[in-house]
Amino acid sequence: MAGCRLLGMTDLRKTVERFWATAAAREWDAFADTLAEDVVYELPQTRERISGRERYVQFNREYPGDWRLRIERIVAEPGQVVTWTHFTVGLEEMYAVSFFTGDESGRISTVTATCR
Repeated sequence: MAGCRLLGMTDLRKTVERFWATAAAREWDAFADTLAEDVVYELPQTRERISGRERYVQFNREYPGDWRLRIERIVAEPGQVVTWTHFTVGLEEMYAVSFFTGDESGRISTVTATCR
């Protein structure tokens, strides 16, 4: 398509790796830099939907508990990255699969996550 640039696989993968690293470090300004201004975060199983960079950063900043995360696996293809992550909050453990898409600026435009 004329005028469209598909975000490269390695570019989006690096952005997603930075997304998780800055979230884990609670570096919220750097975390915000990985997100498009109009990012949309969805959790289909709970029907939650958060729109906009500021609201999504606030959601993560205020998430309760002393949570920790570990990336188990990353799969990347042009325009989409999927991660499998392990989270702990105290003694509680959960896994999440997250689907990321990017915009032409190299930032994350959508995140769809499911936890178990």
